[in-house]
Amino acid sequence: MSRFLQLVLDLFDSAPPAPKLPTNPPHGPAQGKGAPSDTTVQQITVLGEPLAQVLPHAQFTHPRATRRIQLGHTDVAYAFRRSKRRTIGMAVGPDGLEVSAPRWVTLGEVESALREKADWIGRKLVEMGERQQQLGAARIDWRDGVVLPYLGDQLQVLLDSSATLKKNSAQFEEGRPLHTLRLGLPHHATPEQIRDAVQAWLMRQAKALFTERLNHFAPQLGVQWQRLSLSSAATRWGSASANGAIRLNWRLLHHKLAVIDYVVAHELSHLRVMDHSPRFWDTVHSVMPDYAQRRRVLKDELLPPWQ
Repeated sequence: MSRFLQLVLDLFDSAPPAPKLPTNPPHGPAQGKGAPSDTTVQQITVLGEPLAQVLPHAQFTHPRATRRIQLGHTDVAYAFRRSKRRTIGMAVGPDGLEVSAPRWVTLGEVESALREKADWIGRKLVEMGERQQQLGAARIDWRDGVVLPYLGDQLQVLLDSSATLKKNSAQFEEGRPLHTLRLGLPHHATPEQIRDAVQAWLMRQAKALFTERLNHFAPQLGVQWQRLSLSSAATRWGSASANGAIRLNWRLLHHKLAVIDYVVAHELSHLRVMDHSPRFWDTVHSVMPDYAQRRRVLKDELLPPWQ
């Protein structure tokens, strides 16, 4: 069964090549690490108790569920679709479990694969549920005085309708660790007006900073980028096209510069190697020897949602 099974652990990119493991590895992949992308899945050993003991009589339902399966005492309704892919894919996202499979794979084989990875599925569903709760607690309350992360520090937003600040303009005042962003909005401005004004300012800062960092790393990698566009994707921090077009998520500005630089170097490295092979990660390493540590921060650090 595992010959055509693929697990999707994150939606950002594939993981760096892992060291060669013994036949019975001592532990499974850490949270947020990428999954194997070829047709032979790495054998995964999950520490801890069996799913039936950890999640007695639990239930998880994807909003677009089309199939349901009982995994031990856990009832999982999942979104299923057929695709042109060559493997069975499993991904646990904010909505729950999503499964895709080639047309030649029977439903029985799909269910067998799900039962084989029941512990992994159950634990990822629990982890995702906990993460969604944390995101809910971190949701931004758009009002005068709200504080949000900015380049690893904190940015406080203040509404200022005085004559010294032009209407609908923004004024940044640097301070460590708390910066200030004054917006030319009245104190009765709606949350949507405040959010949109902050986003517009952040996107302007992102365009300027990303351009600077692209120009910094491109010569070191021996590549030339052609066009930069900003992304608001929920699950992807960046992308690169063979024609030199780079897309970077403006919400990277919540992270420290070191993390932003990792994403920039990552996407520029794709202009040399358009996959996640060992040669690609060697390319990233050539300009950023500690990229794995920065990548870990990118995956683990919780950022406020903007919905």
